[in-house]
Amino acid sequence: MTSSEIKIKVFADGADIKGMLEMYRAGFVSGFTTNPTLMKKAGVTDFEAFALEAVKAIPKLPLSFEVFSDDFKAMEQEARKIKSWGENVFIKIPVTNTKGESSAGLIKKLSAEGFNLNITAILTLNQVETVLKNINPGSGTLVSVFAGRIADTGINPIPIMKEAANMCKSIAGAESLWASTRELLNIFQAQEAGVDIITVTNDILKKLTNVGKDLTDLSLETVKMFYNDAKSLGYKII
Repeated sequence: MTSSEIKIKVFADGADIKGMLEMYRAGFVSGFTTNPTLMKKAGVTDFEAFALEAVKAIPKLPLSFEVFSDDFKAMEQEARKIKSWGENVFIKIPVTNTKGESSAGLIKKLSAEGFNLNITAILTLNQVETVLKNINPGSGTLVSVFAGRIADTGINPIPIMKEAANMCKSIAGAESLWASTRELLNIFQAQEAGVDIITVTNDILKKLTNVGKDLTDLSLETVKMFYNDAKSLGYKII
């Protein structure tokens, strides 16, 4: 499979405006996702200013911004504020709060009002089922299953992602999303699993130039990289 055969929607995952604009101008991605951890990594200190800058720069593609509170009433207030930032904005709601209490009630309320939602931190099919039971058919809902984190536990995420994708297809407006992508191969795995969207960081997206490359040629490039790095450091054994 080559990069031209990628049919799944690819969302860039990050919180660096420069990197987001780079991917936006490249025309390859279909949307963007952010989260507090990525914003911390990118050095974002003013969340609202960052979000408004992103919406202004990228007005026509979906942009996901996450609520921060652990209390559902406060989450609702934050969600309403985030919604006001743009019609292309999706509000990220964690599937539970830090106490493990389900966000189902808030999801149901906001979905009924037509909010675009991105339900995040999902790792089980039971959680997928709960989300789908509480969304308004036809409203925009991204069901973000963290396949990479599932794989981090030693469990093969592909059967779970296949089932999650099938479950989402039964509800109008619901789209399955492969989150916490670890490697370029995941794009093709997600597509084969029938997933609608995959979020990918810029450093992984840049590896698309490797797709279809001859492995012998890549081996030689690797040997040259090791040689040149050792030479630049002045390493000597004898």
